[in-house]
Amino acid sequence: MSIEPRLAEGTAQETAQKPESAAAGQAVKETLEDYTLRFAPRSYRRWTPMVVATTALGGIAYMADFSIGAGIGLAHGTGNALVAIAVAAVVIFVTGFPLAYYGARYNIDLDLITRGSGFGYYGSVLTGVIFASFTFIFFALEGSIMAQGLKLGLGLPLWLGYLVSTLMVIPLVVYGMKALSKLQVWTTPVWLLLMVGPLIYLIATDPGTVDRFLAYAGTDGEGGVNTASVLLGAGVCLSLIAQIGEQIDYLRFMPPKTEANKRTWWTAVVMAGPGWVVLGALKQAIGVFLAVYILAKVGPDAAPEPIQQFRGAFDAMMPSWLVVPLAVALVVISQIKINVTNAYSGSLAWTNSFTRITKHYPGRMIFVLVNLGFALVLMEADMFSFLNDILGFYSNCAIAWVVTVATDIGVNKYLLKLSPLQPEFRRGMLYAVNPVGVVAFVAASGLSIAMYFHGLGDTLQPYSPVAAAVIAFVLTPLMAIVTKGRYYLRRSDDGIAEPMLESDGNPSAVTYDCHVCHQPYERPDLAACATHHAVVCSLCLSTDKVGDHILPAAP
Repeated sequence: MSIEPRLAEGTAQETAQKPESAAAGQAVKETLEDYTLRFAPRSYRRWTPMVVATTALGGIAYMADFSIGAGIGLAHGTGNALVAIAVAAVVIFVTGFPLAYYGARYNIDLDLITRGSGFGYYGSVLTGVIFASFTFIFFALEGSIMAQGLKLGLGLPLWLGYLVSTLMVIPLVVYGMKALSKLQVWTTPVWLLLMVGPLIYLIATDPGTVDRFLAYAGTDGEGGVNTASVLLGAGVCLSLIAQIGEQIDYLRFMPPKTEANKRTWWTAVVMAGPGWVVLGALKQAIGVFLAVYILAKVGPDAAPEPIQQFRGAFDAMMPSWLVVPLAVALVVISQIKINVTNAYSGSLAWTNSFTRITKHYPGRMIFVLVNLGFALVLMEADMFSFLNDILGFYSNCAIAWVVTVATDIGVNKYLLKLSPLQPEFRRGMLYAVNPVGVVAFVAASGLSIAMYFHGLGDTLQPYSPVAAAVIAFVLTPLMAIVTKGRYYLRRSDDGIAEPMLESDGNPSAVTYDCHVCHQPYERPDLAACATHHAVVCSLCLSTDKVGDHILPAAP
């Protein structure tokens, strides 16, 4: 079948009354929907690489790193904490690199990457729910930190602070990337100054703080560096491995890579993709430092709270009347910067999963509210008090997912060549479930969770994050070899003669009109419809309840 660009309106009228047409029409306002379930077209990607990178890095301004680092440091000592942070950072960087590259190069989010990297069209619903859970868990964590700040600065009860921190992000997240890019660019310099300034001052004026920090042995009292403590700490840090999904939600708006911009393009991708963990690890280390610094003043229960950490740091360098306002300002700015990202990315993940299962597209904003609802429940349940337990459990699922997808890209695609090199996400082109990724993910997460809850004995419990990573890394290529890669593509030809990629490897910008919703879309977002000798966009394929537009499987 050969379909010409910008299909004539006469053909489009044939199916104007199709039931899914109304559902697809809800996505026409792409400013609000931000290309929720689809390829991000070149016509929308008007930002420079560095603006995209700054926006993506602005989203990691969260205070949770300070709490995570402090919790690990207070429990296991500074030496174990720093090694654990470094180990987790290396794993996150290595696994995040191929995912960030695919997101930026092919302009699709992590859910769409996952579909074609071992999971299949419906199989990736599993990981979509895992990622959505990540966003509301960390939204709740950041909201709890902000509520602590509002209680200290304004005297608001915690329950009201939780509500305020939830509701205030809604207006900011409505307009997606266009609004978020401005917010992150303008607030990042202020945030960096407030975060780094106190640390530099304390080290410069009281070098003894560094000695006390390095000598702190932790509440377990063992001292020195030991494997079990490092792995337990690394497991908590690795709960952040799914952050690469939020980074890709921004990186998918990168401009095409060309000879003229390739250096800037690669710098932006590395810096805002896997590079986020460098700043994240630094914040975790600062969290340990500040917790040890204020421990004698506030006690072990309050030391992991960022508002207390920065209150203590500011108190050493400025008048007392300025301390609380600045500490609260830092917490509020950080919470807004990250929680608009959490609400935004969570809404994408929920919408993706819901639309595939129900074949109905309710609009992204519905799931902004759903995600915020889950987060508010966690906050009101005082999740901050059992933070490390939540993150330690969650990290096993996140590690299994990210390592599986990264291994499929790095090993199955580039080394074994059993997985198609070019990503695929469209319904009809993929099998419903690909056992390669699904088996590897379920086995890795299931066994590691059993280890985490002492199901295989106390000795192996600290090794659950290692098990999640190793099992996923081994099983992903093994399953590809066993299945001979036959479950990746249901068909290799999408029925459109125009190449998917231009000569330089960038997605084609040639446009066609979808014959269901009558909107123009760029080439990678479409497939042929054999029934009507026309083309149909990926969202209309997703909402096709009767399968009228789905291409048949390859003979």
